Amino acid sequence: MPLSAAEIVSALSALVGGDNVVGEVGRMGAWLNEPRKRFHAAAAAVVTPPDVAAVQAIMRWAHENRVFIVPQGGNTGLVGAQVPLRGDEVILSLARLDHIRSLDGAAGYMVAEAGVILENAHRAAEEAGAMFPLWLASQGSARIGGVLSSNAGGVNVLAYGNARELTMGVEAVLADGRLYNGLNALKKDNTGYDLKDLLVGAEGTLGIITAASLKLYPLPEDYETALVNVASPDAALALFQLMRERVGSRLNAFELVPWIGLDIQLRHTMLDADPSASASPWYALIELTRMAGTEPGSLQSALETAFEKALISDAVIAESLADRTRMWAFREQMSECQSREGASIKHDVSVPVAAIPRLIAEGSAAAEKLVPGIRPVPFGHMGDGNIHFNFSMPVGADPQAFMAEFDDAVHDIIYDIVLKLGGSVSAEHGIGQLKTGLLKQVKDPVALEMMRAIKTALDPRGILNPGKLLG
Repeated sequence: MPLSAAEIVSALSALVGGDNVVGEVGRMGAWLNEPRKRFHAAAAAVVTPPDVAAVQAIMRWAHENRVFIVPQGGNTGLVGAQVPLRGDEVILSLARLDHIRSLDGAAGYMVAEAGVILENAHRAAEEAGAMFPLWLASQGSARIGGVLSSNAGGVNVLAYGNARELTMGVEAVLADGRLYNGLNALKKDNTGYDLKDLLVGAEGTLGIITAASLKLYPLPEDYETALVNVASPDAALALFQLMRERVGSRLNAFELVPWIGLDIQLRHTMLDADPSASASPWYALIELTRMAGTEPGSLQSALETAFEKALISDAVIAESLADRTRMWAFREQMSECQSREGASIKHDVSVPVAAIPRLIAEGSAAAEKLVPGIRPVPFGHMGDGNIHFNFSMPVGADPQAFMAEFDDAVHDIIYDIVLKLGGSVSAEHGIGQLKTGLLKQVKDPVALEMMRAIKTALDPRGILNPGKLLG
C-alpha cells in the first residue's frame, strides 16, 4: 500500500531529522511556485538533506517503499521538471549541498556541489583568476545541479558550449541509493560509455547529481561589447558570418533582439536609458573577449567593415561597465518584459543557424495570419541557432481568451516550421512535464525506445521524477 503523507514525513524525519523535512503545504511555497506559474500540484513533503550520505539514505528508503522523488535545485526551470506532477511526490531539494569542494584555476577546473548557486560559482572562479562561462538570466538563484540536469545553455554557448560541454565529471545518487562517483578532471578518458553525458540533461530521471567537476577558463582581461542596428535577420546572419571570419573564437556572444523588445522595456521604464544608437527594426548584441596581451579595437574594426558592406546602419560600442550592463539588461529582460504586455505564447526552439531568417519570416507570417494583431517577439542566441520565438497577444485582447483560443494552434504552427527546417522543439529549457506529449510526437521511435530502456535499467521502479521527460 502507498504510504500516506503523514507516514512519509515521519519516515523522512527519522532518516534526516525533523528540521530537514517540511510537511505542511502552507510552508512549501518556495519549492512549489515555479517561475511560469503553470504547474500547481502539491507535494507529500519537502526534504532538504544536509549531505550526500543523507541523499543516499533517502533514495534507499524511497526505492524500498516506492515513494516518488522530484529532485530540485533553484526552482528556476521553465518546463516543470523540478516541481510535482502527481501530488504524492517528495521534493528533494539539493540547496544545502552548497560547497565548492575544490578549485584549481591553473589546472582549469572546480568541483562544485549541486546546491551551489551559479553566481557563487562565478565568483569563486573569478577569485582564483579564472572563469566559469555559463551565464543565465537566473544565475542569482539557479543551482549547479539544476543547471546540469537541464543541460542549460545561456548566452556564451557560442564560445564555450552548453552545460554538458562544460562538465568533466559528475557524482550522482542513483534511484536505489548507490553512489556513482564519476568526478574527475580528465580531458581524455576513453574507458567505455560516457555516463556523465547520460546524467547531464536527464532532468533528474536517471539519478540525482550531487556534485560535478566543471571546466574553468582564463579570466578575460576585458570585453568589447556593441549594440548594432541591423535591418533584418538576414542582415544579422551575414553580420554573424563576418564576425566569425574577423575575430574567430573571441566572439563570445551574438544575440538577436527585435525593436519591439526595446519599445516594451522603454515604455515600462525597465531600462534607465536607451542603450541603442538609434531606432532599428532589429538589433544584434555582440560581445568579444579580450585576453591579456591582445590590443583592444577588434570589434570596432570589424564593425567598420560591416558598415562598408552595408550590413549595419548604426552601432554603439560600450565605453564603460555601465554601458555594457545596460546592453545586457536589455537582452536579459526580454522574457520578463513580455509579461508587462499581457499573455504571451512562448517557444524555446533551435534550427540550423542559416535557417533562422526563414524560421522568423515564415513563423511570424503564419501566426499573424492565424491571429490578426498578434505581436511576434523572436529573440535569442543567433550564434547557436536557439531562438526564443515568442508572441505577445494583440493590444487590448483578453489574456485568458487569447491563450485558450490560440496557444495550441500557434505551437503547432511554429513546431511544424521548426521540424521542416531540421530543428529541435526544445533547445535549452528541456522537456519537463510541459513537452512530454510533444516529445513522443517528434522524437525518432528508436531513440524513444533506447531512452526508455535506459530509464528502466537505472530506475526500474520509476520513482525518479515520474511523468517528466518521457512521460
